[in-house]
Amino acid sequence: MSANDSQTSERPGWSGPLRLRDMGSFHIGGQAQTLCGQPTSQHLLAAGGQPVELNPNGTYVTGQMYVQYYWPETPEHTTPLFLWHGGGLTGACWETTPDGRTGWQQYFVRRGWDTHVCDAAERGRSGYAPQFWGLPLSQTVEAVFERFRIGPSLQGAALSDAAQYAFAGSQFPAEAFAAFAQQLVPRWAHTDAMILAAYAALLARQAPAALVCHSQGGMFGLTTALNHPERVRAVVALEPSSVPDCDAGSYQVPTLIVLGDYIDGDARWPRMRERILRFAKRNPCVHILPLPARGLHGNSHMLMMDRNHLQIADLVHDWLAAELAKPAEHLCSATVAD
Repeated sequence: MSANDSQTSERPGWSGPLRLRDMGSFHIGGQAQTLCGQPTSQHLLAAGGQPVELNPNGTYVTGQMYVQYYWPETPEHTTPLFLWHGGGLTGACWETTPDGRTGWQQYFVRRGWDTHVCDAAERGRSGYAPQFWGLPLSQTVEAVFERFRIGPSLQGAALSDAAQYAFAGSQFPAEAFAAFAQQLVPRWAHTDAMILAAYAALLARQAPAALVCHSQGGMFGLTTALNHPERVRAVVALEPSSVPDCDAGSYQVPTLIVLGDYIDGDARWPRMRERILRFAKRNPCVHILPLPARGLHGNSHMLMMDRNHLQIADLVHDWLAAELAKPAEHLCSATVAD
């Protein structure tokens, strides 16, 4: 735990060691794919070594997902919790904030949840296979600064000066924007089915579960709950990048969608919010939590990294705990002050 995290230092029971009954990781999902008809090539794999002839033809395993788990010594909840990241990111976004504060992974473990952080298929420690998927997409730091609603524009400034270009009142630790930029990874725009298959394999192994998901991961969480409601007890979607198309009332999993600030001035987010609101209106299990309406202002798209991230985590924890305490037949009776 970082010494500069004033939110955690004021919390009873947060100053001591993190006590676990188990921790570890595993890969799940994926399939064997064969490549053929490609030429061999010579490569020097180590400085001063001997060239190696590499034959790319053969079998590869692709589409697998990496899962890291931390289980508290004394769990307080029987439902496991999965943290699913957004586009161009990995599970690292849940571990620690860019300025070194406690991340949501540790938060939920300390609140008694068996917590699992996933690197989606084709991200981070899951690995990727561009020979099958083509070239990935990468995001510039300037695009991320604007799209994640940290500030209106970097205007070509150095990353170390990002705080000067953040929105007034922004909760994002823009002085550490360079550290956040180091987390950005390539992504693909046509691998959703593969990613969903890996998430489904995880839930087939360990379900029912509660999902906390962000941005692109929000769409995956909502779609998974729609397709496999028996495997998902509840969903918290932090600013999902989209919502599934479904018939009114067909979505049956209690869901809380959390929205931050600076949406009205953004080029894309007002339309995205309108789609989210229509989804909630058509499905009574879905409830919207706009943070400004709860007195929390200045939040970026990266809610789990903002300076008030533990206040938001408290809202998420309390909602999940209340929902999961209900009998299963009443799980869709959730209420939230909109």
